Amino acid sequence: MKNTALTNTHIELGAKMVPFAGYNMPVQYEGVNIEHQTVRDHVGVFDVSHMGEFLIEGPNALELVQKVSSNDASKLTVGRAQYAYLPNETGGIVDDMIVYRIKDETYMLVVNASNIQKDWDHISKYNTMGATMRDLSEDYSLLAIQGPKAVEAMQALSSVDLSAIKFYHFEIGDFAGIDHVIISATGYTGSGGFEIYCKNKEVKQIWNKVLEAGASFNIKPIGLAARDTLRLEMGYCLYGNDISEMTSPYEAGLGWVTKYTKEFVNHEQLLEHKEKGVDRKLVGFEMDERAIPRGGYEIKDSNQQDLGMVTSGTMSPSLGKGIGMGYVPPVFATPGSKIHIQVRKKLIPATVVKLPFYKK
Repeated sequence: MKNTALTNTHIELGAKMVPFAGYNMPVQYEGVNIEHQTVRDHVGVFDVSHMGEFLIEGPNALELVQKVSSNDASKLTVGRAQYAYLPNETGGIVDDMIVYRIKDETYMLVVNASNIQKDWDHISKYNTMGATMRDLSEDYSLLAIQGPKAVEAMQALSSVDLSAIKFYHFEIGDFAGIDHVIISATGYTGSGGFEIYCKNKEVKQIWNKVLEAGASFNIKPIGLAARDTLRLEMGYCLYGNDISEMTSPYEAGLGWVTKYTKEFVNHEQLLEHKEKGVDRKLVGFEMDERAIPRGGYEIKDSNQQDLGMVTSGTMSPSLGKGIGMGYVPPVFATPGSKIHIQVRKKLIPATVVKLPFYKK
């Protein structure tokens, strides 16, 4: 099992450590609900250094990114990022990712930890144009500083005007005494904030200074369990749960990052999905009674006929009710539709709702 550069720091802070995507990661410190509300109301810091980072460089960098990415990277100017996915050859998703344009001929792809090798092999296979590829995953750390107080709490650590960095934009500048850090206005929580990319040898200093600067803003270290409840409240997909090699992006509601302004891997089949429609759709639902839906639970109609499966579910700390996502036939995908979740031996009613669950 791999460690991040901060593993010992998490253990010293009393974190409960669990294996996640091949890494020894902090799942929680004080407790999921406390950590969740800290991010919603104040500011928290996550170590998400297990994520993968690939650099694609050179005169043919854009050509390769365009080939493998669903989104249109030609729209990116230096200092901007976009959400996208890597389509596979059978109508599914290799992984979802964020694409950053670092320089004119340099792009960074940030991918999920569990898929680093798979994604690298997939992209390499299409690198017939000879773009330079570098896997930085083992050398770089990533901190997510998330919450409504993030800008105010962290401004003292940088000469960059943090409030001027728009959503899905980034700056390369000084942060916590380290030069050339990527400060990105991205995140997986829906409560605002930044993601900080730095070298492994720099991350301990940054972590310590972030906790110091955030002390008067009630900052806390946050584990992966709260990261999951936060992202689920926003209806953000988690690879391996809500999307996979077997999921069409049109089933998963990812048509908005599928751009036919260029050719990309399997674009013909995906265009067919768009035009003909799909047999199931990913929806969000809220439980009508007190119950917690979990991934793998069956979704049924009022006659106990199978509709699909819950892909993600939890007791929402912000809403105080059970929420989940899962795939159902399109006829049940309209907000207000009534479905039932098989919770152990009981069939519990639920209502399909418009995402996100959590509205600021």
